[in-house]
Amino acid sequence: MRLLSFDDSDFGAALGAIVARGETPPEGVEETVAEILEAVRLQGDRALLEYTTRFDGLDLTAAQLQVTAEEIEAALAAVDSESMAALQLAADRIAAFHRRQKTETWLTTDEQDVMLGQMVQPLERVGIYVPGGKASYPSSVLMNAIPAKVAGVAEVVMVVPMPHGEVNPHVLAAAHLAGVDRIFKIGGAQAVAALAYGTESVPRVDKITGPGNIYVATAKKMVFGQVDIDMIAGPSEILVINDGSGTPEHIAVDLLSQAEHDELAAAILVTTDADFGRRVQQAVEEQLATLKRAAIARCSIDAFGAILVARDLEQAVALSNSIAPEHLELAVDDPFSLLPRIRHAGAIFMGHHCPEAAGDYLAGPNHTLPTGGTARFFSPLGVDDFVKKSSIISFSREGLDRLGRSIVHLAELEGLEAHGRSVSIRLKDS
Repeated sequence: MRLLSFDDSDFGAALGAIVARGETPPEGVEETVAEILEAVRLQGDRALLEYTTRFDGLDLTAAQLQVTAEEIEAALAAVDSESMAALQLAADRIAAFHRRQKTETWLTTDEQDVMLGQMVQPLERVGIYVPGGKASYPSSVLMNAIPAKVAGVAEVVMVVPMPHGEVNPHVLAAAHLAGVDRIFKIGGAQAVAALAYGTESVPRVDKITGPGNIYVATAKKMVFGQVDIDMIAGPSEILVINDGSGTPEHIAVDLLSQAEHDELAAAILVTTDADFGRRVQQAVEEQLATLKRAAIARCSIDAFGAILVARDLEQAVALSNSIAPEHLELAVDDPFSLLPRIRHAGAIFMGHHCPEAAGDYLAGPNHTLPTGGTARFFSPLGVDDFVKKSSIISFSREGLDRLGRSIVHLAELEGLEAHGRSVSIRLKDS
């Protein structure tokens, strides 16, 4: 990992390259995705089946697209008791956290002659995308499906690619625990298209959530407006703020926990202690050699890993706020003293005993987080993402008499005659 000081001449360029990674999709991706979306929109199951054969090596009929109850039962039988217990623990904790996020319909009668309020209703049907094959993530199933169910969504539809028929039993077990209603053996941009437009076999949804590769992310971006989506997800990232306290090996493996995701992941340590930074640098090299995904992590660390030496914690916090990281670890002796100064972060992990992986799996908060600096305006996935809100407005005759002339005046200011007349005609009648 590069070790840089804020005063180094190449500091800005090095940090800029890390922050800007993944901003532009590779050439040809948008054209390919647009073609797939249009084909599925127009041809439905026919195109969906053709793309599943081409990209996943899986020949299916329309009747075989949906995972059967028997297949789910077989998956549950294949999962050992320890794994099932861990998944259940995670599911329970995630559900408990998200139940605290629920908001209810409310009405106010602060004014005697006017009632105002907000009606909160769950979406009717949502789709969740889950990566499949060898890189399978049952935790993503729990993090996407459980908040939807807590919100009261009537039907959760899951799509998961099964290349060459490879089924990950843990993914199906997680779907069962999370209350997923229907599961389809499809992935890629074609699965996003099926959820957005509907086909003869796959129902159209109101919202699509969940992580995927560049084709999936691009497809979600392109269908936004046809359906809602959670966010435009980019490569994963972690930023650790450190004051020289703690154990270098712990920080090193926390950085690698993001680097092993993919070659575009970013891992940044900002420390006020240059010697501690050098020890972390050495520990990264030592631990990197032992990882099964060492090749991926090496690409990430070499291209988008950095150890930055700050003048003080104030400077470290300012840099973090400018980056707005997906995962922020406050690996300092007194993390709560820094917390009020953190303005932008997807999830904040406090102290030396709270690695980012705790949030990935079962702490309770959602691990679907804003990336690429979008924590400046996006929030983690939560119950609010699966509800919609309607305003409630009720005027009595007295209320309209009291406020009506001001409404008419404002309508006249905007030159909207019928707007004003819709009120004034009622004032005359009263």
